Amino acid sequence: MTELFDVNKKTVLITGASSGIGAHMAATFAANGSNVVLAARRREKLHAVANDIIASKKVDKERLLVVEMDINDRIAVEKAVAVAVEHFGEINVLINNAGIAKPVRLLEMTEDQWQSVMDTNLSAVWRVGQVVARLMEKQKGGGAIINIASVLGFASQRKNASYGAAKSAVIHLTKSMALEWGRKKIRVNAIAPGYFLTDINREFLSSAQGRQYIESLFPGRPGELSELDGPILLLASNAGSYINGSVLTVDGGTLLAGV
Repeated sequence: MTELFDVNKKTVLITGASSGIGAHMAATFAANGSNVVLAARRREKLHAVANDIIASKKVDKERLLVVEMDINDRIAVEKAVAVAVEHFGEINVLINNAGIAKPVRLLEMTEDQWQSVMDTNLSAVWRVGQVVARLMEKQKGGGAIINIASVLGFASQRKNASYGAAKSAVIHLTKSMALEWGRKKIRVNAIAPGYFLTDINREFLSSAQGRQYIESLFPGRPGELSELDGPILLLASNAGSYINGSVLTVDGGTLLAGV
C-alpha cells in the first residue's frame, strides 16, 4: 500500500460489522494497519469476526475493539462511541454500513415494514453520523465519513421500494453532510455498491434463479468483496483529501443496463 492510500494507525468505526460488507471492511482496514472498532448489536458474532481477522490477517488483538451498538438508539450509539474514544483516543473514519432490506410489494407493505427499513437505513446514518461528527469537529485532523448507499438509490426495483427510497435519501443526506461539515475538516462521501457476494445473498445468487438474474445484468457477474477495497481506502485516506460530497458507484456497470 502506497503512502497516499495509507490508513495505518487511523481509528475506523464500522457499523454493521458482524457480517457481509461490514465484516470484510473491518478485515481490510485491520490488514492495512488501522485500529478497527467493530460495531453491531450481535456481540458474539462481532467477536467471531474479530477472531477470524486476528487469525487470518495476523492482526494484533489490541488493534480490534468490539462494541455493542444499536444504531436506532441514540444513547447506545453515544455510549459505544465513548467506549471507542476511551480505548483508541479518537475516531478518524466512520463507515456507516449497517442496513436491512425487507422485500415486499408496496400494496402489501405494513407500517412496521416501511418504518424499520427507514429507521435502520436512513435515520441511523444521520444519528451515528451526527454523534461521530460532533467528535470529529473537535479533533485536530477532522475525519472522514463514508456512507454505504446502493445502486438501488438510483434505480427502482419491484418489491424494494422502501430500501431504494432509503438509499436514495442516504445519497442526498451524504451531500448535505458534506456541505455542512466540509469546512470542519470532515469529508463525507458515499459508496453505492451493486450486487456483491455476501453470506446473506450467496444462497440466492448461487441458485438457478439467482444466476439467471445476475447474468441479465451488466457485467454478468456479482462483485467480489475485495473489489470494494480500493474505493473504500481511497475515500478513507489522504488519497481522497479533495473528494467531498461524492457518490462512488461500484457496480461493474450494472446501472448502465438497468437493475
